[in-house]
Amino acid sequence: MNMLKPVLASMLLIASSVFAFAASEDDYKAAYAAAEAANKEAAALRNQWTTTAATLAAAKKSAEAGDFDKATAAAKEAEALAKASSFQATSEKTRWKDMEIR
Repeated sequence: MNMLKPVLASMLLIASSVFAFAASEDDYKAAYAAAEAANKEAAALRNQWTTTAATLAAAKKSAEAGDFDKATAAAKEAEALAKASSFQATSEKTRWKDMEIR
């Protein structure tokens, strides 16, 4: 679990970075598609986080309001969350054995 925290922190830091340019609708759509794909991968691993779904919903809501900067940032954050949940699922497949009392 100690290894997981720095990875999650760095993924969220990257996702929440501020863009130096204005995001377009196409930027949002690409980011949202990547986030959905990552979330589907997490679903296949049976480890979707509820925060990912909430962040995807916030991205969609911002896009509907025409705020593509905010929508793109939220979609990138959702992708990072989904990737982190996939990482957690794969790393804990074997790490639980390290915690087993012998």
